[in-house]
Amino acid sequence: MTYLVTGATGSVGRHVVDHLLRAGHPVRALTRDPARARLPAAAQVVQGDLTRVETLVPALRGVTGVHLIDVADTGYAPLRNGQEIVEALQAAGVRRVTLLGGWSPGTLEPALSAADLAWTSVQPTEFMANALAWAEQVRTRGVVEEAFGATKTAMVHEADIGAVIATVLTEDGHAGHAYGLTGPELLDLPAKVRILAEAIGREITFVELTVDQMRERYRAQGVPEEMIEFRIEVFGNVPADAYQITPTVEQVTGRPPRTFAQWAAANAEAFRPTARRD
Repeated sequence: MTYLVTGATGSVGRHVVDHLLRAGHPVRALTRDPARARLPAAAQVVQGDLTRVETLVPALRGVTGVHLIDVADTGYAPLRNGQEIVEALQAAGVRRVTLLGGWSPGTLEPALSAADLAWTSVQPTEFMANALAWAEQVRTRGVVEEAFGATKTAMVHEADIGAVIATVLTEDGHAGHAYGLTGPELLDLPAKVRILAEAIGREITFVELTVDQMRERYRAQGVPEEMIEFRIEVFGNVPADAYQITPTVEQVTGRPPRTFAQWAAANAEAFRPTARRD
């Protein structure tokens, strides 16, 4: 009963690997660069790339379940070879599939929907790990600069996403479901910044950017225009009740979702200034 985890070195994939291993399941972890994977020794790390199905086929041998991500590269592009991937899964005799979708629809979800496979869509809201994008400005200037400060979201811990995926892959009763995952609380940006400040024991100032300032910053970082507009749509002028807390994490895993305070405490060192060298 071996499980293949694609995107295994990502913020969610690592947790999928960990949860499966802790439950005693053999895990095969797919990554473009095994030498840099830094995954548990118990995981079988193999080289592969979802955009090149010929590299996926060997990794599928003897696999019962597969976790897929619908992202082709670090540029946020969705996969365009979904039908080829699904055909490879079917040829290998895979029985269960989970799909962590990207921000833009590709060809993988339609191919899974049309196939005779037991698959489950996992759709998290904002990742708590996204807050790591603030680390440098917090370390160096003690600020968080973001747009849409009043928008409240129910950030979800990546470990909870991984736990849901591992459970779905290894237990019956989840095929055909689309699981929307959230954390346990709705927080606006000033609240998130306050929680992070408490975790690191240092004051952090929240500076709200205009939409134009946000666009300029993301363009300078090389973020695609489609992704910039997506963020504006998701976090912009949304109704107050647009983001709702769901009970799915606890329903699937049997434990309540982690809070942002727990995430901040576990990741506090990433936001603290580097110790001064003499």
